[in-house]
Amino acid sequence: MRTTPLRAGLAAAAATVVSIASATPATAAPSQDALIAEVYGGGGNSGAVLTQDFVELANRASAPVAVDGWSVQYLPASASAASQWQVTPLAGSIAPNARYLVAQAKGAGGTTALPTPDATGTIAMAAGAGTVALVSGAQPLTCKTAADCAADPRVKDLVGYGATAVVREGSPTATLTSTTSAARPQLVDSDDNAADFTTGAPTPVNTRGEGAGQNPDPDPDPDPDPQPGDKRVRDIQGATRISPLLGQKVTGVPGVVTATRATGDRGYWIQDTQPDGDPRTSEGVFVYTGDAAPTVQPGDSVLVSGTIAEYRPGGAEASNSNQTLTEITAPTTSVLSSGNPLPAPEELAPPAGYLPTASGGSIEQLPLEPDRYALDYFESREGMLVEVVDARVTGPTNNFGETWITTRPQDNPTARGGTIYLGYDQPNPGRLKAKAGSATPPVSDVGDVWSGSTVGNLEYTNYGGYTLATKSVGAHAPGGTKPEVSDATGRHELSVATYNVENLAATNDQAKFDRLAAAVVANLRSPDVVVLEEIQDDNGTTNDGTVTAGVTYQRFTDAIVAKGGPRYQWRQIDPVNNADGGAPGGNIRVGFLFNPGRVSFVDRAGGDATTPVSVVRSRGRAALSVSPGRIEPANEAWDASRKPLVGEFTFLGRTVFVVANHFNSKGGDQAMHGRYQEPVRSSEEQRLKQAALLKGFVDGVKAVDRGANVVLAGDLNDYQFSPVVRKLTEGGQVVDLMSTLPANERYSYVYEGNSQTLDHILLSSNVKRYRYDVVRINAEFADQASDHDPQVVKIRPSTGNQLLDHLVFGLEDLADLFHRP
Repeated sequence: MRTTPLRAGLAAAAATVVSIASATPATAAPSQDALIAEVYGGGGNSGAVLTQDFVELANRASAPVAVDGWSVQYLPASASAASQWQVTPLAGSIAPNARYLVAQAKGAGGTTALPTPDATGTIAMAAGAGTVALVSGAQPLTCKTAADCAADPRVKDLVGYGATAVVREGSPTATLTSTTSAARPQLVDSDDNAADFTTGAPTPVNTRGEGAGQNPDPDPDPDPDPQPGDKRVRDIQGATRISPLLGQKVTGVPGVVTATRATGDRGYWIQDTQPDGDPRTSEGVFVYTGDAAPTVQPGDSVLVSGTIAEYRPGGAEASNSNQTLTEITAPTTSVLSSGNPLPAPEELAPPAGYLPTASGGSIEQLPLEPDRYALDYFESREGMLVEVVDARVTGPTNNFGETWITTRPQDNPTARGGTIYLGYDQPNPGRLKAKAGSATPPVSDVGDVWSGSTVGNLEYTNYGGYTLATKSVGAHAPGGTKPEVSDATGRHELSVATYNVENLAATNDQAKFDRLAAAVVANLRSPDVVVLEEIQDDNGTTNDGTVTAGVTYQRFTDAIVAKGGPRYQWRQIDPVNNADGGAPGGNIRVGFLFNPGRVSFVDRAGGDATTPVSVVRSRGRAALSVSPGRIEPANEAWDASRKPLVGEFTFLGRTVFVVANHFNSKGGDQAMHGRYQEPVRSSEEQRLKQAALLKGFVDGVKAVDRGANVVLAGDLNDYQFSPVVRKLTEGGQVVDLMSTLPANERYSYVYEGNSQTLDHILLSSNVKRYRYDVVRINAEFADQASDHDPQVVKIRPSTGNQLLDHLVFGLEDLADLFHRP
């Protein structure tokens, strides 16, 4: 549901929960001037004479009544909590003692047209019973009882017609038929509809005094063809991101309907079939119909009147960095003809540039340069029918049915068909989100292709920006992307993996445990140590103070055994309740699984949620004061974020320090595709502080023992080229293994069509013999056990002495020769 101020009335109406109780009499003061004079909902029905529903207004005062910005609104007789008032905007004025005719929906029957109406809507009123209100405003009413409506000062007059009308003044009128209306012959307003109205044959009269079948024009035309106004779609869209007509009313905007949307943000797209040739001005626009499903069809040639708005997905707050979608709102639509050919879709071909800069400010008023910047290019086609040929999938279909494709497949391809993100200055401008319009795209993985033509309307949406609402989709051609399997760990190698298991809790279905366990055993080949991120407490997001996670770990380790893996032990520290971020009540934390048949954990008591670990000297080598222990847990850098957990392991007599990490998220950063350029990465400040503390810990270990083996693993929530990772590797004590891969393989996560990395393993630089692997089993696939790919490093830990390493490694290599199968 939309919640921006431009839609505040609609959002409030949709969100209001009411109880439709028995009606009570209204007590609003009777109107002294403008009134509802007659209502008729049987137009065009079987047996009707008139072809159209109508509401007739009257002015019983001695001065004109201006109705600009007013509306006539309709509510079904037996309104439910989900029912909404439908609105027809008014304009002009009602002269003293004159009438004002509001035409509503046409039916298939009847023989006689209304006189020329003074306002036209599209409401299909019920013939027998309903409620009509005259309102001094155009926002939909929210009242659902007679008393609530009487208390709304915007309601000038209200008529409940038909015995079942819940909302009415006093008692409702008699029930109407296709041949009867309810009329107020004396223009008396006693606040009792039954007393003020009588039923009889409908007698519509307009401002000029014309009645049905009457027309003083010498060449009578009871239903004249509407004429285009002086504005076209290009005038609405303009040459910047914000319409030059924002907030203004437009009349008779011509276009052909290219697509409709009957659910969610309902409405339809129109496109001008006579483009102006200016590459900056779009020829398409979305017509927002609110809670009413559109009544037009693709191919209808229409004239649209309404108010121009800019809808900002996610809310109108200044902190929301999203751009806007230009729309025509509160529309009235005249259909001139149907079955017209649609405009030919334009094949998308954005340039290599992405977005102009505004030194951190808004770009919304900058003139569009579609030949230089991809997002200017997309904006200049907003609302239009466009096409992507042989669309390659760069982001898998998510739970909302959204899939990322690229319009520039030549940009930074990965070896598996994605698009790699290699720097803030390389955003990959061809990326485009695709979602279901009248056609539903196939569920797809990275590397798949929608061969042939994919056509849809271009819009701007939340979570991803420019979006193709698909009207037709090319044939799904699977790319053959398969989950990877790591190779086996050697006898003299220590394998350390990291895996973000995405809020794993004891309350999850067994299927999630089984899939994650199968990956540990079959794809990661049962690493000796597994660093885990996002382990939740034993009752998940139930926020009752529970912080223990033993049941979660037990279910996971049992599932691993059931899949043929080792009986892992675990080490972790329960956090302070709700102090580590994540879902409230979930208490996510990091922890270790380890195979005691291959590696030993050095337990030193005293580690808890608030006690900091320190590095001590033991027999000339580095050791931990507590194991497992948390690194500076009270430091403000870890506020509402996971605290790193360090454990001391021994393998073949050598000590290895492993640190499990999960830095604070990127939540709150401005959107890459947003109005503020360049975007502010506000969350980075905290991660930089976290990186400084983690680096300080490593420096402390190395100060005691420069030959120590250190592995930093986990979800750092930042890229290999980021300042955060640069801070960690400053001074050369550790190496970011992601950065050692070929450029097109540096990813473990896919976001908005960009293959990128958030997860890292960093290894102390004195460890020279290692094999590193990102095991791609999740991020590129629509069917995911987690949104992160795990990764594993297999190391030959150092003895702490380079010469001794050569001797020991040589002996181990020799031993391996004699133990080959």
